[in-house]
Amino acid sequence: MVAGPGKAIGRGPESMNGDSLLIPLLLEVAAAMQALAVSRQHRTPEHMVKVSSAALPSYPGGVNQFELWETLRGAVLNGGCAAVGVTDARPFPEVQQSLADRKASGMHAGMHFTFGDPGRSTDVSRSFPWARSLVVAGFAYLPEAGSPEPEQPNHGRVARFATEDHYRGLRGALDGAAQLLADAGYHAELVVDDNRLVDRAAAVRAGVGWWGKNTMVLAPGAGPWMLLGSVVTDAALEATPPMVRDCGSCDACLPACPTGALVAPGILDARLCLAHLLQAPGWIPIELRRAVGDRIYGCDDCLDACPPGARLEATALPAPRLDLLVLLARKDGELLRRFEHFYVPRRRAEFLRRNLLVALGNGGDEAAVPAVAEYLAHPDAMLRGHAAWALGQMGGDQAAAALRAAVTAESDGKVRMEIESALAGYA
Repeated sequence: MVAGPGKAIGRGPESMNGDSLLIPLLLEVAAAMQALAVSRQHRTPEHMVKVSSAALPSYPGGVNQFELWETLRGAVLNGGCAAVGVTDARPFPEVQQSLADRKASGMHAGMHFTFGDPGRSTDVSRSFPWARSLVVAGFAYLPEAGSPEPEQPNHGRVARFATEDHYRGLRGALDGAAQLLADAGYHAELVVDDNRLVDRAAAVRAGVGWWGKNTMVLAPGAGPWMLLGSVVTDAALEATPPMVRDCGSCDACLPACPTGALVAPGILDARLCLAHLLQAPGWIPIELRRAVGDRIYGCDDCLDACPPGARLEATALPAPRLDLLVLLARKDGELLRRFEHFYVPRRRAEFLRRNLLVALGNGGDEAAVPAVAEYLAHPDAMLRGHAAWALGQMGGDQAAAALRAAVTAESDGKVRMEIESALAGYA
């Protein structure tokens, strides 16, 4: 039977999955992968290796398992995915340990997702006791997502993975595979952007790509510009070998991170990661707001710097930036509907408005001052505080007058400190 996909509303590939922090403790796994993999020159154009058809059982419809895999593989690739592979449903004990270590160090920044129950997210049989195989796919969202046009005042950008719900394409391709499995008499369920599975570990073991130093899974041709997902099934498909490849001496992604969140190859401190901060609840730390630039959701800097993705990125056409003042003027419901595919904490529009205010502080001009100044009287203290910071960054007599008028009426201590700090720049 086919079950519906897990709920997925825009977790970013940059850092939001707990497995993005795991690479150093997976070195032993990588060594095992190399022992299993075939040489690159014998790969098919899609970088997958066909399994042997010898002595494989048939599925209930009487078709050989090799033929079933070839049919599944074709359906996923024809559905728009860049890569597909198969792995068994064994747990990922090294990943479970890594999740625990990251939680202990605080680098997970309080994220729940796969950190909430590492035992479950690293053992698919906990959620699907009947699972025998995972069909894992990578869906490239470039060139369709485009590349942002040059900067302009009062405009902002969204990371390419979230320019629209690109998970729709991934789910569509995996739905086709799940239906084929169901027609063959097997159980099949999609696991896409889902805390029941550490998707990057599954993708690496299935040969979809290799672990990059930027914590992403990289695939030939697509580089890091992929979303990952799986079909869990009770079909005993033969596993495709892991890929024999790594980043070698390249570390271009490390200095590209605007906050230094990539503290070492494959190690991401989510407390510094802009992709995390822009979808986390609460105040954005004042020392990191300038680094946000004109972003309102996600961050692509470590992906932009990744050479394996450069060729695909070059095919993306320029895409318009978003008018921040138009977005700021929208009602809460309108704003949430506009970005319904984003992960927004508790679906509270205040967190989107917070991001818009910071982006305007970094790239707004005098025309934006009145709209930002209105937020000095907003009922939400977080928005008042971020508006004060933005006005301090924007400067000018109009912004200074608004801040001076607000400081005497402000009763919240934290907001008052933000206003005073902003006014200090006018002294």
